[in-house]
Amino acid sequence: MTTDGHPEPWVASLFPAARAVWAKHDFDTDGWLPLYRHMADSAAVGGLLWDEWLPPQVRRLMAAAMPDGEADARLLVTWLCCVHDIGKATPAFAGQVDGLADRMRANGLDTPSRKQLPDHSHAPHGLAGQLILRDWLTSRHGWSKRATHQLTVVVGGHHGVQPTDAGIREADRRPELLRTPGNEQAWLDVQYELLDAAATRTGAASRLTAWRDAEIPQTAQVLLSALVITADWIASNPDLFPLYPNAGTRAHDPVRTREAWRLLGLPAQWRPREPEGTPAELFAARFELPPGATPRPVQEQAVEAARAMPAPGLMIIEAPMGEGKTEAALTVAEVFAARSGAGGCFVALPTMATSNAMFDRFLTWLAHVPGMPAEAASVFLAHSKAHLNEDYLALMGGGITLDLDRDGGDDRAVTALIAHRWLRGRKKGMLASFAVGTVDQLLFLGLKSRHLALRHLALSGKVVVVDEAHAYDTHMNTYLDRALTWLGEYGVPVVILSATLPARRRRELVAAYTGERDGHDHVEQARAYPLITTAVPGVRADVTEPRASGRGADVLIEPLDDDLDTLTSRLETELSDGGCALVIRNTVARVHEAASRLRDAFGENTVTVAHSRFLDLDRAANDAALVAAYGPPDRDPERPARHIVVATQVVEQSLDVDFDLLVTDLAPVDLVLQRMGRLHRHPRGERQSDRPAPLRRARCLVTGVDWTATPPEPVRGSRTIYGEHVLLRSLAVLRSRLDAHADAERTVRLPADISPLVQDAYADDDALLPPAWKDRAEEARTAHEVARLTQREKARTFLLRKPATPGKPLIGWIDAGVGDADDSHRGRAQVRDTAESLEVLVARRAADGTVTTFPWLPDGRGGVELPTHTAPPAEAARTLLASALRLPYQFTFGATIDRAIDELETDMVPAWQSKDAHWIAGELVLFLDEDDRADLAGHHLHYTRTDGLKATRAE
Repeated sequence: MTTDGHPEPWVASLFPAARAVWAKHDFDTDGWLPLYRHMADSAAVGGLLWDEWLPPQVRRLMAAAMPDGEADARLLVTWLCCVHDIGKATPAFAGQVDGLADRMRANGLDTPSRKQLPDHSHAPHGLAGQLILRDWLTSRHGWSKRATHQLTVVVGGHHGVQPTDAGIREADRRPELLRTPGNEQAWLDVQYELLDAAATRTGAASRLTAWRDAEIPQTAQVLLSALVITADWIASNPDLFPLYPNAGTRAHDPVRTREAWRLLGLPAQWRPREPEGTPAELFAARFELPPGATPRPVQEQAVEAARAMPAPGLMIIEAPMGEGKTEAALTVAEVFAARSGAGGCFVALPTMATSNAMFDRFLTWLAHVPGMPAEAASVFLAHSKAHLNEDYLALMGGGITLDLDRDGGDDRAVTALIAHRWLRGRKKGMLASFAVGTVDQLLFLGLKSRHLALRHLALSGKVVVVDEAHAYDTHMNTYLDRALTWLGEYGVPVVILSATLPARRRRELVAAYTGERDGHDHVEQARAYPLITTAVPGVRADVTEPRASGRGADVLIEPLDDDLDTLTSRLETELSDGGCALVIRNTVARVHEAASRLRDAFGENTVTVAHSRFLDLDRAANDAALVAAYGPPDRDPERPARHIVVATQVVEQSLDVDFDLLVTDLAPVDLVLQRMGRLHRHPRGERQSDRPAPLRRARCLVTGVDWTATPPEPVRGSRTIYGEHVLLRSLAVLRSRLDAHADAERTVRLPADISPLVQDAYADDDALLPPAWKDRAEEARTAHEVARLTQREKARTFLLRKPATPGKPLIGWIDAGVGDADDSHRGRAQVRDTAESLEVLVARRAADGTVTTFPWLPDGRGGVELPTHTAPPAEAARTLLASALRLPYQFTFGATIDRAIDELETDMVPAWQSKDAHWIAGELVLFLDEDDRADLAGHHLHYTRTDGLKATRAE
């Protein structure tokens, strides 16, 4: 009996040598944990994860792979969790701690020191465990060696990387790492004794014969791997499972497990219920529609299409900007989740800004969704700047309390939305039930990287919503398609949203998800708009054509010479009676040039700049100010009488803003249409009567082009960003309107013209191109195809393979991967094909050496002194961290970026690199002088609150 009165079956069944094998050690406290104890802890956690945390959607997939269904699947999970560390019962591992190795030696296990085993790195304990388990299954239970791999690889990969065939061969060539020569039988006896005990105690012993002939799909192998990793991380936490000899009454199960699970407090998953009622009733309940308001046709049809599908699968919703696609997707997600057994939802967006904008809407939806866990639901904002989002910070405190009608009756219950302390960070955050974040989190699903199985587990239990699907290039689409293939194999429901999706891309998405390349001609041929496409693997895809909502706008479009004097003169005329104009430039340099000239003409206070080259805190404040001034009328924005916003693409998708006049650089036609979505976005008075009289007709002036050239030539910066081929196609489909003289001929009718323009622009047909453009267009097309091929091939370097046939093990699954890839710049660069760039923290340093934050920062963060002789206080360090800035493209080139890093490292503050400064340790800091200037790598830098960072090459 144990000290708490509970029997300890593991101790009772093991001989002293097996009890002496150690698994955990803390050098600071000299605490330790025997292997048998960690095995029991891990098995217990694995069972609790299955019973109380894992969504039904995941359990069903794993159950389908096993002879006895869910009972077998649960048993397999607990058994693999139990045996995952058997490789620690080897001399290669045990010799790391002399005192604990002495204990094993005293019990008959000859254990050389690490120095006596120079090749120990060839048998890390995960791989060693895979080989030991393989030998045990073949010698004790009659398995073929080939049959063992699909399960033993789970043990081998529990530290995030599955072994390769070459690694297995190398370890097999060094048997002394698994069992000491001359003492082999003693080691073998202990290893098999522990495995026998694990099989008996978990109940797996009675099922091993039945499992021998099972062919487990790679999807199930991945999920098994992820569950073992998760259980191991929990069972390895000494705050939850204390080490010996100070474990006290928490030394043995079941009290030890029960108390650990209570302390962990892992929130249960969402248990969605099938939403009842008409779409109108459902939308009214979820989104608090005002009296008399009804869902738009595309929203109603999306719900009906989801209900009509034979099983949850893929839905693509194409509809105009402002039609409520997001609300439609969340409602469809609820239908899908109830039918699939999903335990959560992830919404993926192109940028951090769009993710932040979505997060508040997502929380509002969650506040009205039934089926929430009894006490708390876990939420995660999945991007690297989440610590700057006030809504997310609130979840990290006490959370947001919801008063829900959980059971559909009159009884109310309280649930909190929380950012759970254990479900945070780059590796574990996506395991939260509900998440909003950048699309990178989804693209990583197809990137060979360490701990990839955890990301697969995180997404396999959710409904996935992908917004702005048109916003990705060939490189990103390669990863998106592979992610969709795996999601389709998992049976994960997916909703994809776009206002401007090329028909060929629609077909590619369906093919990727279903795994069926042929049979989708009708999907690509559909030309209706709005359009809903649904697909389930093995079933012919269906296309639904919702009726238009009747909302729309006629936008007059005309060319404008790319001359700052011309721009200024035109805006003076257009804004003579007041009004708010948006000028979108494709590069920051063009923003600065235009803003400077317009300020000379209109005054400093009449022109605002918005782009990505601001400090994080300043950019967040800029976005908030734009929405406050130019947001929907029902928010009562403080709209200026006359103002000009000069911005880059940051306003293209991320902000709900509304302007009277639009001037835009030429861009791909789908993005031009997106930009038009910021023009007369909301009604202001009857027939826009609240706008100045000259601006009551929506007008878009297209600039950034030399209109006198043949063909018209986009400016260099635009060609660099988008490529000349795509821009020429955009010009070709808009040409008749840009060359027209009558208003009727210059009109782009939204939404009626969206799909025809996009489909024509991205078609292979060159009939729209004037003959005089032929030579230039052919050169541009060739360059475009070469660039696409290069992007596709580059993406394939680290692209995860498609799921293999059932039974094929995950050996070498992520071989030659990128290592640790997460939501850092390095990780994002892998899936976005971005050049290496340099992010720095920025502070002001006075002539006397005093360092402070910038004086204008909000919420008392401005002008805070940052000590240089010691680590800054936590709050000051967080403010500095929130003053991050990405240096411009000039600093992406090899010699320049290397020189910049060298100069920044030379200027490092030693006290800021200590463990006490963990918030900022390792970060590069750019110090500006009292005029907010600095010289770096041959460039003059100047930062202002109004314009952000300007960089000019030093003469």
